[in-house]
Amino acid sequence: MPNTESAKKAMRSSERKRLRNRVYRSRARTYVKRARALIEAGRLEEARQAVRMAVSALDRAAQKGVIHQNNAARRKSRLMQMLNRASAQ
Repeated sequence: MPNTESAKKAMRSSERKRLRNRVYRSRARTYVKRARALIEAGRLEEARQAVRMAVSALDRAAQKGVIHQNNAARRKSRLMQMLNRASAQ
């Protein structure tokens, strides 16, 4: 437990930030999971829309500082690779 007033305040603010960040992280994970499932199921038209939503969620999470920009870029790249491979077949 925090001892000083500043440590107590830091704990309160970090908890608020954690809860706010969880929303963006969870949203990004959900959209990525949905996009992958659609790609693997072969429903490419729906998958394209889902990938678009996932890319948007990842960009937003990176912009907010919830995930690192390179992390978002890597995930977007892998999603696009999956979609392009499935489309080529």
